[in-house]
Amino acid sequence: MRTIDLTPLHRSFIGFDHLSSLMEAAQRNGEKQPSYPPYNIEALDNDRYQITMAVAGFNDTELSIESENNTLLVKGEKAASGNTTQRQFIHQGIAERNFERKFQLGDHVRILGAELDNGLLIIDLQREVPEALKPRKIAINTGNVLQD
Repeated sequence: MRTIDLTPLHRSFIGFDHLSSLMEAAQRNGEKQPSYPPYNIEALDNDRYQITMAVAGFNDTELSIESENNTLLVKGEKAASGNTTQRQFIHQGIAERNFERKFQLGDHVRILGAELDNGLLIIDLQREVPEALKPRKIAINTGNVLQD
């Protein structure tokens, strides 16, 4: 992957420190992020999203979902089996290894819930912009506003 220098943006944009730090973090972590487990990110609506992860072999007690500072962290930890007999696979295509996957969430994105269905972990997200930050229409008055 090519490295992109964002230094010129720092000189011309004021007050966008959070955005530039997000872009730099994404650039740094882009190569470090493992490809397991596979996932999809879907836009269901303008403000609704869904992450679907293939977590075959995991049950709900072995999965955890945490949200902190606009970061969604999904972990899968296989419980140590009490079975002492060694399983001998001819072919093992279902990975049963621990994983940790991070997603950077946008501002005002809230996790609605999660469900595990047929080996797929489905996480529903929604962006809820506060009323104070939504665009508003400003009335244009005629006459002098500064008159007493």
